[in-house]
Order: sequence, then C-alpha cells, then structure tokens
Amino acid sequence: MTTSPPREGLLCAAGFVSNFDRFSIAPMLVLIGSAFGVPLGTAALAASAYTLGYGLAQPAWGMASDRFGRVRVMRLSLAASAVGALASAAAPGASSLIVARGFTGACFAAAIAGSLTYVGDTVAPDGRQRALSTLMTAFALGTALATVVAGALAHWVSWRLVFALPGLLAGHLALALRRLPEPELAPREGGALRTVLRSRWQWYVMGVALLEGGVLLGCFTYLPSALESLGSAPATAGAVAALYGAAAMGGAQVVRRLAGRLGPVALIVAGGAQLTLAYAVAALHPSLVTLGLSALLLGGGWAFLHSTVQAWATLLVPTARATGVAFFGVALYLGSALGTALAADSAQLGCFQCLFGVAALISVPLTALAAYGRRRYGDGGPPRRGPRRAGGRRAGGRLPSDPRADGPARRR
Repeated sequence: MTTSPPREGLLCAAGFVSNFDRFSIAPMLVLIGSAFGVPLGTAALAASAYTLGYGLAQPAWGMASDRFGRVRVMRLSLAASAVGALASAAAPGASSLIVARGFTGACFAAAIAGSLTYVGDTVAPDGRQRALSTLMTAFALGTALATVVAGALAHWVSWRLVFALPGLLAGHLALALRRLPEPELAPREGGALRTVLRSRWQWYVMGVALLEGGVLLGCFTYLPSALESLGSAPATAGAVAALYGAAAMGGAQVVRRLAGRLGPVALIVAGGAQLTLAYAVAALHPSLVTLGLSALLLGGGWAFLHSTVQAWATLLVPTARATGVAFFGVALYLGSALGTALAADSAQLGCFQCLFGVAALISVPLTALAAYGRRRYGDGGPPRRGPRRAGGRRAGGRLPSDPRADGPARRR
C-alpha cells in the first residue's frame, strides 16, 4: 500500500510547519538577545530549549501513537503547538521565551515523527526511501523558507510575527488532518517501550542519531550568527542559511532517484563527505561566500546522510514503529540541544572557526559509524546480496537478540 497524493500532501504540510518553526529562530538570535538585553549565549537557550523539548517529548507521543492512533495524536500535538507558538510570540522576556519555546518544541515533536511513522505503516520497505525523500523535500522547504522569512521579517517587521505564523498554520492543520485515514495498528507482544528497548539495533541507531544531531543540527544553529559576526544583516544571514534548505530539497530529489541504484551505505558516505567538507570550509576561511557554500553542503549532507539513517530507523521495530521512530527523534534532538549548548561559549566569544573545525573532525567518525552499522544491518540496495554463511543464511541483518524487522533481513 502507498500513500495517495492528498494524504501525502497533508503529511508534507505537517512536517513543513514543524521545520519552519524549528529553524526560524537561527537568524533571529542576535535580534532577540538585543531586544531582551541578554547575550547571544542566553538567547541561544531558546533554541536549545526547543530542541530539548522536541527530543524528550518524542517517546510520549510515540507510545501514545502506538496506542491511540497516528492521526489522532498528530492532531492533538498540532493544536497544542499552535498555543505554544503564539505564547512565544507574546513572550515578555527571555525567560518566558525560553519556556514557551521548550513547550512548543515538545508539542511539535509529533508532527515529523508522525509523518514518518505513517509512511512506515502505509509504504512497503522497498519503496520507503523514495516516499521519505518526498517528505524530506517538504521538510527542507520549511527549513529554507524559515531562514529567509525569519531573517526578513525579524529585520523589517518583528521577530514576534515569525513565531506567530507557524502557530496559525498548525491550528489550521489540526483541523485539516481529519481527512487523513487512520492506518491499522500492528499487533505486538508486550508493551511498545519494552519492545523498542530490547532491540540492540535501536540503541545503535540512536547513538548515530545523537552524534548526528550534535554535529549537523547543533552546530548549524550558529551559521547565521557567524555571518552576522562578519557584518551581515539578519536578512542576509537568513538568506544564506536558506541555501541549506534549498540544497536539502535538491538533494532529496537526487536521493529519490539514486535510492534504487545505490545502497544505503553509499548514500551515507556521500552525505558524510559533504558534511565534513562543509564544516572544513567554514573553519578554514569564514566569509559570505564560504559560509554560503557550507550551507549548501550541509543541506546536501542532510539529504543523503539523515534521510538514509531515518529510513533505517523505520525498519527496526515494525510492531512498535511509532515508539521506535520517536526514540530515534529523542537521540537526534537531544544531540542537537547538547551541540547547541556546548558550542554556545565558542559562539559567545566569536570563535566560530574553532566551532566549525571541531564539527568537521567529529563528522568523520559519525560517517564511519553510520556506514559500518548500516552495512552490518544489511544493505538495502536491490542488486546487493550478502555472502551466505554456513547453513545457507546470509551475512548481515539482525543482531542476535533483535525481534524480526521488516527491513532487508526479513525479506531474505
């Protein structure tokens, strides 16, 4: 079964709004700090609180989705997100903004995870990478427009309006998702949480996601700030950062076409190489041109690396898919929050070259761990077949204690 275009459009819209809200704060940190009279490091806590809330709320939404249904939980989360976003727009001070952003992040946490789980429920594993690439295109569009719109509106109108926009859209989507049919939930033995936590591969992929979140999402938060430290206006910084979203959209289309010919390991290596090069360029010679190139490479790295690891996460525990994807999100956004917080001191001191240099170094083991683990789990490329072991069983696939997955190992 595959999702029809109307259903796909609603899923894309939910992820679009979530990403718009999440990425809009990056080009506004300097303005928010100035408006409240606080340093950049304090203003950045609003971004950290958002990603921390986004990550920590994932298990609750995931278990609720496995129990009560995908669509019902997504609608509830979007309605609550609207409240949080409007509260962010009305925040009277830095402390209240940090709290409001944390709450909003926790509420928006079900949007993208719910969309991914819905695809996992309704699209066969061999077509899932392509379907996820379509979602990634919409998510990347939200990222690109967030940085452009946020930079322009914050500079020419008000940063408060930027927070209000996704709140209004989320409220509309909470009603529109009534048209999305609820998929049948898969039966499972025992609780969803126990099923997920017993999977060794789940823990491995979560470790990869934690590292990816810190390097890719956490350090990217400071790219617009690095541009502003060179004298760029917030609108310019937002426009350059938007190249990330544009590259992610283009990269998602490339991945969609290559997924049937290249295996996931090759896609991961290609994405990791772009990620490493992006931060290396930013560290060696930061300028408007080189940081723009870095944004493009980071977007491409996200499309190749993250979408492949994300597709992997949907294969791990099919009987508790929403909870498994949710814990993947926990690791990703916990890593993002930690990365943002750990890099805050360097950003506060203006040591952006050091910050990006460390990110470039960490990108290498991140790529190696993701590629090695994905190869051990089982290559998803159609032409590839693992060597047979004694007894006729092919190499790769599940770890010994894992429940069966609906990935490559199950089809062998």
